[in-house]
Amino acid sequence: MSDAAAPAALRELFVEMNDLKRVRSAGRDGSIAERMFAQGWGLLTGGASPEDVALDITATTLAATRLCDLDAAFLAAAGLSDAAASAVLVAGFDAVTGDLDPDLRDRLRARLTPRPPGRPGPVPSFVAALAKQPRAGVTCPGRARILLEPPENHAEHCLIVAVYGVCLSPFYRADPGTVFLAAMAHHFHNAAMPDAGFTGEMLLGDHLGPIMAVTTGWAMSELDAPLRDHVERARAVLPDDATAEGRAFHAADCVDRVLQIAQHLRGASTTMAAVLDEWELVHAGPVKGFHDRVLRDMRIP
Repeated sequence: MSDAAAPAALRELFVEMNDLKRVRSAGRDGSIAERMFAQGWGLLTGGASPEDVALDITATTLAATRLCDLDAAFLAAAGLSDAAASAVLVAGFDAVTGDLDPDLRDRLRARLTPRPPGRPGPVPSFVAALAKQPRAGVTCPGRARILLEPPENHAEHCLIVAVYGVCLSPFYRADPGTVFLAAMAHHFHNAAMPDAGFTGEMLLGDHLGPIMAVTTGWAMSELDAPLRDHVERARAVLPDDATAEGRAFHAADCVDRVLQIAQHLRGASTTMAAVLDEWELVHAGPVKGFHDRVLRDMRIP
């Protein structure tokens, strides 16, 4: 399987899901991805198994890819029954998951049906620290960095890599819970260590490993057994692609790093003609003709 071509059919889903790092709503702090990262860690410290959390968070994230913050909490507050809210979430999920592995898709879809919620535990302090820690941007030894604003943070990156990893796990025949947990924990060191990118790591030289070990240990010390043991075992797949879980993780990590930059480039290269004609910025409706006339008369664009 390691020699097979990676699943190109998931590309468009991953491109769209990547924008959850940038979707925000009034009354809620941080992006959807940042909040899902915190929610995942709360479920983990509350005693839920890594596989259960992986499936719950992945299903919710996939539904949010189209629905954004029209989530279960909002739908319930707006008066929808549990069954009606679930139907909306499933519709959002179905809209984007046609190319997922069928068995995984069924398992994830079932997580959006009404059922008792898990009891969250305390959210470790490294979660907020990672949400405040910006990613370095594009760095290369000997060159000035390319910093694209606004930068993503490490919580957003870890969450999206974790969900990508679950989506990729059937292709690599990997355990989704292990891949998810490894991704959620793979930047523990950056909770305390500022991110200077590849350039900074090379300049640290032999000091890099010991510094990362110390700062990772600070984050690990916030976790109690048995979760700490689960995290240690999951992080063992991070160094290489020798395991199925390592391959799923590294595929997800690589894709996310590149799509993050592609999003900035895509926005910069979008034309007004495409926005008006393909995305129908001025869309069909009772005043469409009037809108078109106003734009034409004022020579906009």
